[in-house]
Amino acid sequence: MQIKVTLLDDTLFECELEKHAKGVELFTKVCDHLNLLERDYYGLAIWESPSMKTWMDFTKEIRRQVQGTNYDFTFNVKFYPPDPAQLSEDITRYYLCLQLRKDILGGRLPCSFVTLALLGSYALQSELGEYDPETHAPDYAKDLRLAPGQTKELEKKVMELHKTYRSMSPAQADMAFLENAKKLAMYGVDLHQAKDLDGVDIMLGVCSGGLMVYKDKLRINRFPWPKVLKVSYKRSSFFIKIRPSELEHYESAIGFKLPNYKASKKLWKVCVEHHTFFRLTSTEVATTPRKFLALGSKFRYSGRTQAQTRQASSMIDRPAPLFQRSASKRNSRSLDEAMVSTPDKSTRPVSAPIMSPVSPGDAAPPTVTSALPRKRKTKEEAKVESKVTEVSKTQSSRPQSTPEFKDLDKTHTEIMRHHTSISELKRSFMESVPEPRQSEWDKRLSTHSPFRTASINGQLQSGTDGVKTQTGPLINMLLRDTDRPTRSITRTETAITEHVTERHRQAHS
Repeated sequence: MQIKVTLLDDTLFECELEKHAKGVELFTKVCDHLNLLERDYYGLAIWESPSMKTWMDFTKEIRRQVQGTNYDFTFNVKFYPPDPAQLSEDITRYYLCLQLRKDILGGRLPCSFVTLALLGSYALQSELGEYDPETHAPDYAKDLRLAPGQTKELEKKVMELHKTYRSMSPAQADMAFLENAKKLAMYGVDLHQAKDLDGVDIMLGVCSGGLMVYKDKLRINRFPWPKVLKVSYKRSSFFIKIRPSELEHYESAIGFKLPNYKASKKLWKVCVEHHTFFRLTSTEVATTPRKFLALGSKFRYSGRTQAQTRQASSMIDRPAPLFQRSASKRNSRSLDEAMVSTPDKSTRPVSAPIMSPVSPGDAAPPTVTSALPRKRKTKEEAKVESKVTEVSKTQSSRPQSTPEFKDLDKTHTEIMRHHTSISELKRSFMESVPEPRQSEWDKRLSTHSPFRTASINGQLQSGTDGVKTQTGPLINMLLRDTDRPTRSITRTETAITEHVTERHRQAHS
């Protein structure tokens, strides 16, 4: 059977499969054609009408899931990642951006004028690159299909923002697009028409966070997945059982009315798939065989969960894949130290920070060695430093080398010489002895006692002009001064003792 699949960039993929082929065979062919490894976020949609779609079950045969011989499908995002930055490859983020642009254009992802202009500027940067007045016309944003009823004012604002971007690669523009789009209220919400028990028209939305209830485009209720105990359906009714709160002692069930039985079952399947993908660590495996004529649906989510997908993505070790963007048709790679080829521009790593390139005439940043104390250089140090300066001069003379690639252009020998010079400077800094400085006490002694000088750091200080100085240590001088009163006191006591003894002898005689 001949099958056609419309991709996210509006291109058509055609293939031929056997009559009893299952959905997983077609999905594998499409992902291989797109060179996509993180494929668990995507799926194949079957459109019964322009507004009604059903996700293909990969475990069943394709011909049993379609009506007639209409084998036309679309490749879409099925599970919107809450944090797109955790995706490993840039090609996965690129197709997610294309899906979000389709959601905005179709009115499924409403946003304000300011947000729309910001997202449009990132889309232009991703497709066209930086603004170039020589190649871009004054109204070059008119070809961008971004929103329904696109106005001139929106296009003008988009171009104003786009002209301010410098050194932003297409991969970085996609990342900025996703970081702003994921904050929108309707990001990744799959809407289904329903009615409440009073017959009021509402919309039930299924997303990674849980089940949402909308009325007049406003969210009126929210049921997170941790609070949902069970989801079920019966005929055209859909029921959810809520976990009791701390103040409640009984479980509560809430019912909704859907247009028909098929719509109710489709909503139940979507809830089961989202809950399994985002909440469980692994898919459930039936341990006991089902009984004959057992009641209930046999449907189970058979793919990998988000936890398993992230684990598998962390093990991807292939080079960053090349792919063509829809408008610019330029080669791009992922953010993992990859290269981006832009026309008439030098290559640079995509993961490099957004900054203006340094021109050769700009002042170079101060080096680390400028903070070291100045010392007389030996002959060996002078030779090493001269070689390092010669290497730096040869590197600066290359016009094609950007600041990010200066270290990559050095050979192993040059790098070792550079490290040797740095180690020599460090060692000289550690071995250098600071110049001796007089303390405050030594200054006072030198000013008030010119005949006394102290030894500072083991060095004797010479006296001033024509003044006789004493070269003994300061501690000896202090000890001599303190010994003088003690000697005079001792002599006085001896004289008194001799005088008393003489008078006592005369009295007895």
